[in-house]
Amino acid sequence: MPMYDMPELRSALDALWSGLAHHIELEGISSIPDKIVHDRALSDLWSDPCLWFSQCCGYDIVYKYAATLRPIATPHYSAPGCEGYHYTSVVVVSEDADVSDVLDMRGVVCVINGPDSHSGMSALRALVAPVSRNGRFFSKIEVSGTHAASLEMVGRGDADVAAIDCVTYALIERYRPALLAGTRRLGTTDRAPGIPYVTGCREAEETVERMRSALRNTFADPQLADVRQALFLSDIEMLQPSDYRPIVEFQDLATDHGYSELR
Repeated sequence: MPMYDMPELRSALDALWSGLAHHIELEGISSIPDKIVHDRALSDLWSDPCLWFSQCCGYDIVYKYAATLRPIATPHYSAPGCEGYHYTSVVVVSEDADVSDVLDMRGVVCVINGPDSHSGMSALRALVAPVSRNGRFFSKIEVSGTHAASLEMVGRGDADVAAIDCVTYALIERYRPALLAGTRRLGTTDRAPGIPYVTGCREAEETVERMRSALRNTFADPQLADVRQALFLSDIEMLQPSDYRPIVEFQDLATDHGYSELR
């Protein structure tokens, strides 16, 4: 579960997996790993043919890993900016930035967590695409590697603006508030389908259905209520691949405005 794998949350993530593994075993699936993997490069993790369960950005589900990863279910988060299975990104600027709207940020330095991120790149690109000029809006794009690193860059003045997954933002605000020093919220991006739990496309339909049943029971298990609350998890929903079409529409909007690359 690498998407929100902050050190402060590892005990909660391990406990969530332990509970989920228990419910999976109750569904009749044996040989469940008793631990989850931490600190593995996402590209290695999601391309591993042995991957059985993970969580993956919706952008990767519809693009790079569309043929290898299959959505199982999408969690609902109670973090500000989430609604049902949808989420947004928080647009963050330096606390002394003399701007009131992201469209005022023309010509500044933008930092993204990665070029394949919906929350950190594509959502922001779609937001400014209609007012881009000749395929450009910002003066420079920096790549930080993580949302936390993007916040640090904005806070110390190495970048002027970033888009941060609203769940990540809420978790940092709760567990690592010092990281927000020197920054402020400017606004939010449009809503998109949230980050799904996934398995490899080779898994049989029966196995996937059992995993979905186990997830439902995990989210209803009163013994895991504190763990879910620590992670802002509130519910679970089973989506169809077509429900992720809005992720594509973010890119299509930018392309229609001649802004296929964030610049």
